[in-house]
Amino acid sequence: MEIKVIRSARRRKTISARMEGDVMVVRAPVHISDDELNRAIENLKARIQRRQQARELSDADLEQRAQELNRRYFDGQLRWRSIRWVTNQNKRFGSCTPSRGTIRISHRLAAMPAWVLDYVLVHELAHLVEPNHGPRFWALVNRYPRTERARGYLMAVGMEEESEQ
Repeated sequence: MEIKVIRSARRRKTISARMEGDVMVVRAPVHISDDELNRAIENLKARIQRRQQARELSDADLEQRAQELNRRYFDGQLRWRSIRWVTNQNKRFGSCTPSRGTIRISHRLAAMPAWVLDYVLVHELAHLVEPNHGPRFWALVNRYPRTERARGYLMAVGMEEESEQ
């Protein structure tokens, strides 16, 4: 990604970035150190890339996949209001609010194998029936044959992310 930095004497504190075509234009105060600016640029670049990646993700495709898993593992009996990708879940891979019928899936799953995404979808779909993580919930989730493997994969990813911090 090409980056263009514009330093301004008018700017006092904030650093901002936006995409202009294929160029990330960064506006920063003139007095900021290069080290501080470079750290900010890396953070802004990551944020912009996450937003772009999220836009490329299709909520319609996610809905279609969830419907297929609903048919396969829940006899097509589940109903929900919305299911969509989100970029603000960095500690979780998915969430479900059964009372509202909403499911949110972290954009981080888009880079993982499809069977891992399927596990998270089945997990969140199961919450529509059982809101807790009790034995009946796990009986539903374990209908998905790769549950144990996917959980291991996600645990390894979690440990890897923790060691990077």
